[in-house]
Amino acid sequence: MTDVSSGSALPQERRLVTAVPGPASQELMARKRAVVADGIGTVMPVFARRAAGGILEDVDGNRFVDFGSGIAVTSVGNSAEAVVRRTTEQLRDYTHTCVMVTPYEPYVAVCEELAAVTPGDHAKKSALFNSGAEAVENAVKIARAYTGRQAVVVFDHGYHGRTNLTMALTSKNMPYKHRFGPFAPEVYRVPVAYPFRWLTGRENCAEEAAAQAIDQITKQVGPDNVAAILIEPVLGEGGFIEPAKGFLPRLAEFAKEHGIVFVADEIQSGFCRTGQWFACEDEGLVPDLITTAKGIAGGLPLAAVTGRAEIMDAAHSGGLGGTYGGNPVACAAALGAIETMREQDLAARARRIEEVMKPRLEKLAERFDVIGDVRGRGAMLAIELVKPGTSATGSGSARPGGPVPQPDPEATAALAHACHQQGLLVLTTGTYGNVMRFLPPLVISEELLNEGLDVLESALAGL
Repeated sequence: MTDVSSGSALPQERRLVTAVPGPASQELMARKRAVVADGIGTVMPVFARRAAGGILEDVDGNRFVDFGSGIAVTSVGNSAEAVVRRTTEQLRDYTHTCVMVTPYEPYVAVCEELAAVTPGDHAKKSALFNSGAEAVENAVKIARAYTGRQAVVVFDHGYHGRTNLTMALTSKNMPYKHRFGPFAPEVYRVPVAYPFRWLTGRENCAEEAAAQAIDQITKQVGPDNVAAILIEPVLGEGGFIEPAKGFLPRLAEFAKEHGIVFVADEIQSGFCRTGQWFACEDEGLVPDLITTAKGIAGGLPLAAVTGRAEIMDAAHSGGLGGTYGGNPVACAAALGAIETMREQDLAARARRIEEVMKPRLEKLAERFDVIGDVRGRGAMLAIELVKPGTSATGSGSARPGGPVPQPDPEATAALAHACHQQGLLVLTTGTYGNVMRFLPPLVISEELLNEGLDVLESALAGL
């Protein structure tokens, strides 16, 4: 079976011809260690040569089923036809002028598309940047300019980037924040509705978590001091946590009551990943601002803040921008990615991926006690690995009436390694390092989805 989602003739077949990593990857890894900073880590020690559809091929000729998509970036597939076509055409015309010096049509076209696809029918404007962290930082700047306030409220298990401000916004210390402080002030963290680990059970999670969060904001910060409430509708690096239903709408209501800018960080969950254009649509949320990156441009660096025109216009002229922000080639790639999402209805494709994967993951959870929870939507799915027979404080596990077992990061790392050795590219995540996340390209075939799950099952059996 050959991939038809791009111009590549890369066979859509898992194949192992050497040990993992092979000799060519080992040689390149030695070169990497000599010249690349050790802080740049590696999930799987193989070097890519080609990728398309649901397959990544390394320099030794091994082919891996891709359940990572470059961390939700290549949702439309690597080298998708429309992305290659549009970027090639743009490269022939010009590669850069800096939009703040001489603007160009692709930047405007991307902002028009963002106004069309993001939630809400109000007047919207956008500003384009290079990375998700930049988008988040600028969303905070815009919210502060609009409200005249300073405080920013974020949530347990949240991740928002690696710059100084976004490290302050991020919940997890290692590896993101350790020894990198001091961090930016006026950041306040409150509880999130984490159903699997909520002390009094899933059924109480939304109401209790919202009440606790609002109580802490009111007591510790004061709503009139809060510029923005910032949250991922599905928390990514924290463990693919879906907040219990009702939690997000209550926070959005509280924000509206107090003139607080509600910001949805959709950097990992956006652009059809969860079966809708944006994850916040699941509960009908219309955020004031939405930050995007990752899947927006088919692999090229681009990010955006999109929101209500009156809020976006609060920053003074020259207050937003950056030399490379909204680079024309990256904008062309975004237009190609959005074209692909529309023409191939990749939101529906993400829903189909869930229909294929989630029942099988749930069956694996019934068979293997190490899987404590199966969660996620669309092509943003995860399993949380636990130590069977152990108990954390409280109740509310995936098994009704049972205790919440302790996280098992060691088993998670071993499972990921076993999958890699058998030709399946998977990623781990989670505050406790015990979540395996699945982010396949939305163009992957069902055959490869099932083959990848076969590998996962084999790896679980070998733990």
